[in-house]
Amino acid sequence: MVGKKILVINGHPDKESYNYGLSQSYIKGAENSGAEVKEIQIGELSFDPNLQYGYRKRTELEPDLLNAQQLLNWAEHIVWVYPVWWGSVPAIMKGFLDRVLLPGFAFKKREGSLWWDKFFNGKTSRLICTMDQPPLYYRLVYGGPSHNAMKKLTMNFIGVRSVKVTAIGPIRLSKDSFREKWLNKVEKLGQLNK
Repeated sequence: MVGKKILVINGHPDKESYNYGLSQSYIKGAENSGAEVKEIQIGELSFDPNLQYGYRKRTELEPDLLNAQQLLNWAEHIVWVYPVWWGSVPAIMKGFLDRVLLPGFAFKKREGSLWWDKFFNGKTSRLICTMDQPPLYYRLVYGGPSHNAMKKLTMNFIGVRSVKVTAIGPIRLSKDSFREKWLNKVEKLGQLNK
């Protein structure tokens, strides 16, 4: 039996970050379940994160971004691991989203209409994000802006309907036991392919 095709994307620019450890824990769990897993470490890619002309003029994609598009097409389940910085995703991850999820690849605007066609229908996603405040506070006081942006305005926009959020925090001043507990929880998410 062939396992689920899972793509894990780490949006933290530092390979020595806790986010990197979380992404590796998820991968370990998923591989142990029999899933086929591929990964992208955005911080290791070579690309210009600036969508210089918006959609007015095409900017050629670098080889790393072309490969990322192939992996996104291949995946059945896309796992994003990233820190919440200033209520959003890291700049390098935002640039990756801008440059990769282009019209014609992830969606297509309909002629003479405000509606669009979504090309990632049938895929699922998990957002695993770290923050320096309690997740409940982030959601209740601020409305979870990065969760909404990634879930509703990015993943749902391109057709990924089922998007689950795992928010981990506060990371700042956290004890090793707290971090280890979450590494184990994320590995279990990987084992369940969720």
